[in-house]
Amino acid sequence: MDNFNKESKYLRAKERVAILKKFYSNLMSYIITISFLAGLNYYSNQWSRPWFLWAAFGWGIGIIIHAIKAFNWVPFMNKDWEDRKIKEYMDEDNNENNQWN
Repeated sequence: MDNFNKESKYLRAKERVAILKKFYSNLMSYIITISFLAGLNYYSNQWSRPWFLWAAFGWGIGIIIHAIKAFNWVPFMNKDWEDRKIKEYMDEDNNENNQWN
């Protein structure tokens, strides 16, 4: 049982690292791409019409949502909430089975 707990913790930690890695990759892509678009915008019209901001704003919303999920900034519906609900439903199911036995 102890090995199972260690393996379970390891798998959860590995999953968490994968989520963070995806977020940081997305953030790096955002910074590089928006910087390129800003440079292109400046080169084409010296920011008299800053069209790159539309892309920065749209993708920025996605980055914010991704960060909220990656860093568990929402207190509800995160991994802990999922684990508690699963345990609650399993306990309910066990109690129902025990009533009929």
